[in-house]
Amino acid sequence: MEFCLDLSHHPWARGTDPHLAARATIRAIEVADQAGLHSAWLSEDPDGWDVFGVLGAAAVRTERIRLGPGVTNPYLRHPVLLAMSVATLDRLSGGRAFLGLGRGQPEWYRLGLGMETGQPLRALRETIALLRQWWQPPHRASISGHFRVNDWRLAFGPLQPSIPIYLAAIGPRALRLAAQLADGVLVAEFASEPFLRRLVPEVRRAIATAGRDAATFSIFVRTAITVTDDPEPILERRKNLLALLCTLPGMDRQLDVPGFDVPALMARLREVMRTEEVLARGGGFSLARELGDLATARRLIPTELVAAVSYVGPATEIRARLRRLAEIGVTHVFLAPPGDLEPAAYAELVAQLRP
Repeated sequence: MEFCLDLSHHPWARGTDPHLAARATIRAIEVADQAGLHSAWLSEDPDGWDVFGVLGAAAVRTERIRLGPGVTNPYLRHPVLLAMSVATLDRLSGGRAFLGLGRGQPEWYRLGLGMETGQPLRALRETIALLRQWWQPPHRASISGHFRVNDWRLAFGPLQPSIPIYLAAIGPRALRLAAQLADGVLVAEFASEPFLRRLVPEVRRAIATAGRDAATFSIFVRTAITVTDDPEPILERRKNLLALLCTLPGMDRQLDVPGFDVPALMARLREVMRTEEVLARGGGFSLARELGDLATARRLIPTELVAAVSYVGPATEIRARLRRLAEIGVTHVFLAPPGDLEPAAYAELVAQLRP
């Protein structure tokens, strides 16, 4: 099992010193690199940072860690820009780039930003096909569908002969697409063990059906591992994320926790978070925070439920849970940023957690 770093733009939005917040992000990636983490994933939504700008800055300050968006999408970045951005990052990093790709939230792009979204899975399929063409000599691509590309040629490609593409997926159709075309799958936050016990064999069967080798396919699970003897404050903060993320269409399916009526809870949360209104307006997370009642949402969400789908607590407890994930077939998990930890201490933390 490998460990990854998970970063978002939220510290930049909250920070009082913009330059200090930017430096802290690069510092976190440097520490993760020196501590031996597998990869750094930087989330990208249409209300935050330019992820490839940050990754490019990190590329020249690191040596081993793999770097990529976690995730971006073909609406925010047209496939040709994705091809160019990843190839540039791969050259800056000496061949350490990967692409985390997802469908995005179509309402944001169609209603909020006035884009034609079509069928998101078709757009993903075509994007992967275009990227594979552009990243191989002679670096020219054509397709006719959601995207219409007519023999467009790029001046150069990446260093790696094959850039890994990891697809964010939890629904059956997206999982089948990942099994057919991607190098791995990224499972969203708050995935329960019962859900993963169904998902991983399903993915393995889809890989076999596609005639591909399951041994080379990676299963990334966003775990946001946080080692602490005082989990309550962190679990309370994670209720905000659960209320914002899992109320989006289809994003609650991974919340399969025995003993909790998750469908009833999610219906109530969508009411207090005014999810339908936010999406109808094409609003993103910022509008959801503005219109939604996060205080009421936190009161509705049982702490025990959040604890069941979070990796927050003492190292011994987390290690036991990671051992079960490894037995299921999960290959990569995510650590919270290092904070004030130095590389040696961060590496020691990883060693304590490794199943």
